[in-house]
Amino acid sequence: MTDADLASAIAEAAGRLLVAIRQSDTLHGKALGAAGDLTANAFILAALAANRPADGVLSEESADSDARLAKSRVWIVDPLDGTREYSEGRDDWAVHVALAVDCVATIGAVAQPGLGLYRSDAVRAMPEPAHAIIVSRSRPPVEAERVAAALGVPLIGMGSAGAKAMAVLRGEAVAYVHSGGQHEWDSAAPVAVCAAAGLHVSRLDGSPLRYNGANPYMPDLLICHPAWRDRILDAIG
Repeated sequence: MTDADLASAIAEAAGRLLVAIRQSDTLHGKALGAAGDLTANAFILAALAANRPADGVLSEESADSDARLAKSRVWIVDPLDGTREYSEGRDDWAVHVALAVDCVATIGAVAQPGLGLYRSDAVRAMPEPAHAIIVSRSRPPVEAERVAAALGVPLIGMGSAGAKAMAVLRGEAVAYVHSGGQHEWDSAAPVAVCAAAGLHVSRLDGSPLRYNGANPYMPDLLICHPAWRDRILDAIG
């Protein structure tokens, strides 16, 4: 099984598990989200240990280890990106499975049950994007408001980082603009998928995104249609 096949199989299966847990109607609210995080994480870690035992792993739902820093291949996973949205019965949540090689998000799979499985090795035709900017539905960043005003386009609020990035991939917006902090697991898989499809991915200052850092915190993120890159970066300043 290739790395891309493995990432996709794991993400898709974890998504099915999460759907089954929610459809059981035995848990609700925070208890549902906690069970989803725990179950998906346990499955993903077991699958990676069985198939790629020599690789490092960084997961949102597991204690971190410095051992990964000495490895060139590190799997970066978010078992349930958008726990709040999942718990609320929404569809803007996702499962992220990425492989970073020498600090670059190289392989990725993002599973959005009901919407699709997005793979870095299955490049989609880049559609003409809708004139909008995707942002967090709870706290749109000032940089995004600046970009929207400069370009004369509206802001669209959405849940998980993976859902936002895949919306840009589908052509529902020209960009996803984020500041205020995330972690590597929030963006690694979406970035791998979007970069493979030809979208621009970077920090808000245009610098490259680097993964498997000692501190997995990532301050900001830009994913956008390449034709809009320069205008967006200029607007951010």
